[in-house]
Amino acid sequence: MKEPLIFDLSRSGRKGYSFSPIDIPERPAESLVPSKFLRKEAAGLPEIPESEVVRHFVRLSNLNYHVDKNMYPLGSCTMKYNPKINDYTCDLPGFASLHPMQPEQTVQGALQMMHELAGMLSEIAGMAAVSLQPAAGAHGEFTGILLIKKYHQKLGRPRRKLLVVDSAHGTNPASAALGGYETVSVKSNAAGRTDLDDLRAKLDGDVAALMLTNPNTIGLFETEIRTIAKMVHDNGSLLYMDGANMNALLGLTRPGDMGFDVVHYNLHKSFSAPHGGGGPGSGPVGVSQCLVEFLPVPVVEKYEEEGKSCYRLNAERPDNIGRMMNFYGNFSVLVRAYTYIRMLGAEGLKRVSENAIINANYLLGRLLDHYSLPYPKPVMHEFCLSGDRQKKEHHVRTLDIAKRLLDYGYHAPTIYFPLIVSEALMIEPTETETKETLDAFADALIAIAEEAASNPEKVLSAPVTTPVKRLDEAQASRQLNICCTH
Repeated sequence: MKEPLIFDLSRSGRKGYSFSPIDIPERPAESLVPSKFLRKEAAGLPEIPESEVVRHFVRLSNLNYHVDKNMYPLGSCTMKYNPKINDYTCDLPGFASLHPMQPEQTVQGALQMMHELAGMLSEIAGMAAVSLQPAAGAHGEFTGILLIKKYHQKLGRPRRKLLVVDSAHGTNPASAALGGYETVSVKSNAAGRTDLDDLRAKLDGDVAALMLTNPNTIGLFETEIRTIAKMVHDNGSLLYMDGANMNALLGLTRPGDMGFDVVHYNLHKSFSAPHGGGGPGSGPVGVSQCLVEFLPVPVVEKYEEEGKSCYRLNAERPDNIGRMMNFYGNFSVLVRAYTYIRMLGAEGLKRVSENAIINANYLLGRLLDHYSLPYPKPVMHEFCLSGDRQKKEHHVRTLDIAKRLLDYGYHAPTIYFPLIVSEALMIEPTETETKETLDAFADALIAIAEEAASNPEKVLSAPVTTPVKRLDEAQASRQLNICCTH
């Protein structure tokens, strides 16, 4: 059943508010707002009692899909459950009531938290230092690109190319282009990992860095990563790691030990701050020693005064790349990530990745007989199936499978990505899902595969249980083309 618009619920004369009598002299509207900006007619707002307003938005929220409602299997997005203790600490008055322009001496607790968080993230990834400023993963990528650019400029050898592996997230080439670089694609080999021969052929004196995700978007660990790092460094280039898949590495291995010079973290992924729906996100950047001097300002520093530890913001760093964001980053996300790390500790973080890897391989095992697996197992925290079999044999596409999942009460996995997998279904269960949840999700995908074989029309007409049914995609495409041409 569709939920009506709030305007459709409106009835004249109903209201859910009351105002106290005005206790100051009234002034003509024109004296407060220039007449050209004043409305000439009523605003036409809906007239509804408070009870119906509340019920309307609760019903809408129940229609929405979210991680507190069910599993969110989006590959590379790491949509894990967000512990409610994170929200509790974030709402503590000492954090929630701060203003970013307060004097430093009045925000020592916040500065201490940020300093400790940067230190913990440095340790987790094996980096020399971390900036908490970037507001999202792609923003962190762009920050990393600017750091790489500044490094080569200071050496007096500016370069113009960035190498990006063909399985990379789409933000990688976008960030490279935004940073003024030409993007050169490096192929994957038959095993789904970086093709070393192709990399060797494309490394030249114009290459500033290689952008790599490890594990990659297929869920495979780059087993030759130390060799790759040596090849890149011997060329005078730097190695950048997209940290979107960090959930596979916590406590098990560190990007810095692999040879990476730059890594961005997604606090709203690996470290359990809410994301989706537009944010907020947080994409801190960790760097090796050769890039520390270029980090964005201000940097939180610890110092001693009269035998007591104090914290300050230092913007006096001559080689910095400047600010990447007003003030100091998305503070509420930083508090949530700090809470998550402190609650789990080193052993807890290690179990996070171990359980994420176990869950992914268990779920893959359940689905192997029903969908194609283009690249070999075992996988790390995520895996990428293909709907090629269903498409070729029954004319059922991955898109149709994703729509049918809605009827089973699940959000679809990431589809048609990475681009090196035909009819891709990229699935990441995360560590927070139980065996029962994984089995129920697997049962749904298996049932859809069986429907595709026995009654494909059932899948092709999905979804049928949602308030909005299947779109006429051909008509939608025509409409889009008409809009674009006008």
